[in-house]
Amino acid sequence: MSLARDITTVGSGTLMSRLLGFARDAGIAALLGSGPLSEAFFAVLQLINFFRRLLADGALNGAFVPVWLGLRSGEDGDANASRFTRRTLLTVGCLTGVIALLVIVLAPAIIAVIAPGFDEGRREVASFYLLIVAPYIVLAGLVAVIAAALNAENRVVAVTISTVMFNVVMVLALAVAIFETTELFYATIWLAFAVTAAGFTQLLLTATAWLLTGKRLSRVRLRVGDETRIFFTRAAPGLIAAGIPQLKLIAAAAIVSSSPAAVSWLYYANRLYELPLGVASITIAAVIVPRIAASLRSGDTGAFAAMQSRAFEIALGLALPATAGFALLAVPIAGGLFERGAFGAGDTAAVATALAAICAGLPGHVLEKVFGAVSFAHGDTSTPMFAALTGLAAAIVGGMLLFPQYGYVGVAAAIAISGWVGATLLGLILYRRGWLRLDQNAGRRLPRIALATLVMGAAVAFGLVLGHMLSPALAASALGRLVMLVVLVMLGVAVYLTALHILGVAKLKDLIAAIRHRA
Repeated sequence: MSLARDITTVGSGTLMSRLLGFARDAGIAALLGSGPLSEAFFAVLQLINFFRRLLADGALNGAFVPVWLGLRSGEDGDANASRFTRRTLLTVGCLTGVIALLVIVLAPAIIAVIAPGFDEGRREVASFYLLIVAPYIVLAGLVAVIAAALNAENRVVAVTISTVMFNVVMVLALAVAIFETTELFYATIWLAFAVTAAGFTQLLLTATAWLLTGKRLSRVRLRVGDETRIFFTRAAPGLIAAGIPQLKLIAAAAIVSSSPAAVSWLYYANRLYELPLGVASITIAAVIVPRIAASLRSGDTGAFAAMQSRAFEIALGLALPATAGFALLAVPIAGGLFERGAFGAGDTAAVATALAAICAGLPGHVLEKVFGAVSFAHGDTSTPMFAALTGLAAAIVGGMLLFPQYGYVGVAAAIAISGWVGATLLGLILYRRGWLRLDQNAGRRLPRIALATLVMGAAVAFGLVLGHMLSPALAASALGRLVMLVVLVMLGVAVYLTALHILGVAKLKDLIAAIRHRA
C-alpha cells in the first residue's frame, strides 16, 4: 500500500467511526440530555475511553512496531515476530484482567475519585454502570496488541473496520434503547452492556484477520531472545503519555462535578474536539509510526526527513482548519448535532462555549502526537511521557485556578493551554537533540496550509452571516440547524481543498485517486 492510500484508509475509517460516535452521542443527548443519568453514564464512559485511548491511540503501536520489525528482519523472522506477538498478547491480557478485577472491586471508590462532586444517587448509579463495562478493559488490551501486529504488516484495513465497528454496535444498541425501552435508567444499562459487546466484536474481527494473514503458529527453528520485556519497558512511558489526554478530561470532570450538568457539557464538547484529534492521532499511529521507524532503521536520512515532513503536513492540515471551523461554528455544530429531545437551547450554548474554549489547543495536541511519533521511532518513549505529564499538570492547575471565576469554560481553556505546553516542551527537547528534520517541500507547504485555512475561515464566516440574514427562521428547527451546519461544513471543506489545490499543496485529482483506490 502507498502512503496516501494507507492514510486515506485509516483516516476515512477513523472519520467514519467518529461520525458514528456523533450519531451515538446525538441520540444519547436527545434521550438523556444533561441530567443526572447522563452525568453518571458519561463519568463511567470517560474512564472506559481512557483505556481505549491508552491502548488504541498509538503508544502501544509505537513501541510494538520497532521490536516487531527487528525480529521480522532476522532469520526465522515471521515465526519469531508471531511468537513475540503471542507473548505480548498473553501478558497484556493478564495485566488488563487484573485491572478489570480491581475496577469491579473498587468501583464505588473509583467513582468517588473521578466525580467527587456527585451526590449519593449519581455515585451509586455510576458505580453500577462501571461494574457492567469493566470487562471492556480486557478486550481493549487484546484488540490493541492484535491491531499493532496488523499495523506492523501494513494491514490497516482490518484495524480500520474494527475501529468503525465499535460505534456501529453502540449506535445499534442506542436505537434499541430508544425504541424498545421506556425507562431511562434501563436504557443506560443497555448502553453500558453495549460497550462490552462492542469490545467482543472488535476482538473477533481483529483476531480473525490476524490468524488468516500467515502461519501464526509456526515453530521457531532459531530462537532469539525474548523481546517482550524490552517492549514493555519501551511501551510503559508511552502508554502513560497516550492516556494523559483522557486523564485531562477525567480531571476536568472531577473539578466541575459539583456544578450541575457541567460534566455532560464538557463531555459533549470534548467529543466534538476529538473528531479531528482522533483522525490525526490514529492516522499518525497506524501509518506514520511504522514508516518513520522503517526509514530510521534503513539509515536513509532523506526518507526520515520526508516522512516527518509529511506527518507535520497531515497534522497541521487537519488541525488548523478544524480549529478555525470549531471557533466559527461552535453554536451551529452543537445545535445541529445535539439540540433535540431532552437537550435544549441552554445546553447548546453551554457546549458551544466550552468547544470554543477548548479548540484553541487542537494544533498543540496534534503536534504533540507527531513529536511523540518521532521520539518513539528513536526508541525514546520516556520524553513524551514527561512532556505529557507536564501538560497534565498545567491542565489540572489551570483548571483549579480558572474554575472559581470562569466555571467549566475556564476548565476547558486550561485543557487547551495544556496542549501547547506539552507540544512546546517536547518539540524543544527533540530539536535540541537534532531529531526534528523537515525537507524543502515542508517549508513550502506548511505556510500555504495556514493560508488556505485563513481563506476557508473567511468563506465560512461570510456564509454564516449570509445564512442568518437570508434564513433567520432556519435555526428555529432541528432539521434547519442541521441543514445549515451541513451547508457551512461543505462550504468550508470545498474552499479549503480548492485553496490547497490552487496553492499547490495537494492536487484534487490525487486525493480523489487515493479515495477511489482505498479499498
